[in-house]
Amino acid sequence: MDWELKKELKEQLAREQGYYRYPAGTRERFALVYPNSYFVGMSNLGLHIIYDLLNRRDDTACERFFLPDKDKIACYENTRTPLMSLENQTPLADFPVIGFAVSFEMDDFNVIKILELGHVPVRAAERGVRAPLVIAGGPCATFNPEPLSSVVDAFIIGEGEVIMPAFMDAYYEAQAAGATRAELLQRLAHVPGVYVPSLYEHRYEADGRIAAIVPQAGAPERVARQWVKDLDAWPAHTVVVTEDTEFNLYLIETARGCGRHCRFCMAGYCFRVPRNRSLGVIHDEVKDALAYQKRIGLMGAAISDYPEIDALCKDILGEGLSMSVASFRADSVTEELVASLAKSGLQTLTMAPEAGSKKLRAVINKGIEEEHLFHAMELGIKAGIPNYRLYLMIGLPFETEEDIDAIIDLANRLKDYMEAHGARGRLTLSINPFIPKPFTPFQWKPMCDKKTVERRLKHIEQALKRRKNIHIIAESPRSAYVQGVLARGDRRVADVLVRACELGGAKAFKRAMKEAKLDPAFYLSRERAEDETFPWERLDMGFRKSYLYGELKNAEALRPTIPCFDGCHRCGVC
Repeated sequence: MDWELKKELKEQLAREQGYYRYPAGTRERFALVYPNSYFVGMSNLGLHIIYDLLNRRDDTACERFFLPDKDKIACYENTRTPLMSLENQTPLADFPVIGFAVSFEMDDFNVIKILELGHVPVRAAERGVRAPLVIAGGPCATFNPEPLSSVVDAFIIGEGEVIMPAFMDAYYEAQAAGATRAELLQRLAHVPGVYVPSLYEHRYEADGRIAAIVPQAGAPERVARQWVKDLDAWPAHTVVVTEDTEFNLYLIETARGCGRHCRFCMAGYCFRVPRNRSLGVIHDEVKDALAYQKRIGLMGAAISDYPEIDALCKDILGEGLSMSVASFRADSVTEELVASLAKSGLQTLTMAPEAGSKKLRAVINKGIEEEHLFHAMELGIKAGIPNYRLYLMIGLPFETEEDIDAIIDLANRLKDYMEAHGARGRLTLSINPFIPKPFTPFQWKPMCDKKTVERRLKHIEQALKRRKNIHIIAESPRSAYVQGVLARGDRRVADVLVRACELGGAKAFKRAMKEAKLDPAFYLSRERAEDETFPWERLDMGFRKSYLYGELKNAEALRPTIPCFDGCHRCGVC
């Protein structure tokens, strides 16, 4: 069975272009792990960026790992074959450093599963002198690393391009000096943007709230998020080209960060400042993509906010390529952008009002009004795009039944508009339960209770079920509430996560919480006091906590916050 698993990995590698492969023993090995399938992971631009960055060094051979499919997991477990790398089919435990790129809370379970499959001790405290160093980066690591704090030795807080070079230098210097594991972690903790959880003690009040987070002697008081100041110095695009991906695109990042101040959005706060790549740099990346003749996937918080989007569209189509976008805003979309997407074969135009009512859009500071939605739809219909999708949330702070009825009313009126203007396609509502996230104004707010969310979702479904060509897709509330605990969980949740995996995975999470005598309602259902100490308090995103709380009060009062502008010093990042 071992040879069959190796054969499949070799066949997967043979279908790729652009990978790095170094002979064993010529460089120090680094395992880059995406804790989900190859199909999903190879559509993650961050994975490509770090893979390329590490392999361009003269001392590191970075190889990739992914979560195998269910039937392959059974093969690994039944034969006791260790999980192997794609490039050289090397066992995971043979890599001195294992780096996870964690983008979604539910992938926390997969982090543990991959370590188990790789025969690597799951708990950091149980790893001996010769065991791999386990690190993690990505959005989940940056926002709240605590649910993985008993598993991961060190977290990358911020953007990897500016942290990983210094991290690897410190790692190699410690290795050359013969440092012990404890000494290595102390050295790494002083690299800007590196958080070592074992160097911080969490103390709790009798009611379960955090009383204090105390650094050990020599550990930094705070760990500051690091970010790329000049995007042109760090081009970001697909490195390894394969057909076997979720989107099957050649990805190019146009911009990073967002200054729109949507109050629910972690990325909008934790990836400030908004930064754009120059059109010339992107043009060179488009030229590089010509060799592969794949559709260009433009990546960024809101592609329509890119100041030269029309020129970029003309550039891509002028090269004979087609294009797709990760997202756009209905209030900044242009006729050129929509027409270019239509010419590229786009069949569904997606808009994200997030809420159906004007009031709730003011609460979240979305800045999208109904006229923007109808205008974007008008542009789409004019360009010949038949289908439309709305991203919406239910359970937002200050939501009432009237706000739910507003979703139904908006959907009906948009469908009426489609039909009146000759668009006979489908209107899809993609509805997700709202999950309060760290480093947002809503980190103090409770999550709407599960029964209310389910009742409101059912009300929407019942009201629209007779309407032809309106389709509703809804995320499982059960999964959302596990995510809710992981999003704002403290260090105690880390042990629950490990125990849930021992019991079978995400479905056993509630049972593991009960065994640990932790009430999910403590994490999900209570309002936090203004001065509560959060589990992520030692991380510094660059803005003041008081600024976020002021934004919560603005949300309650329906007061708008204007986007970032040159010379602005409101939040503190600049």
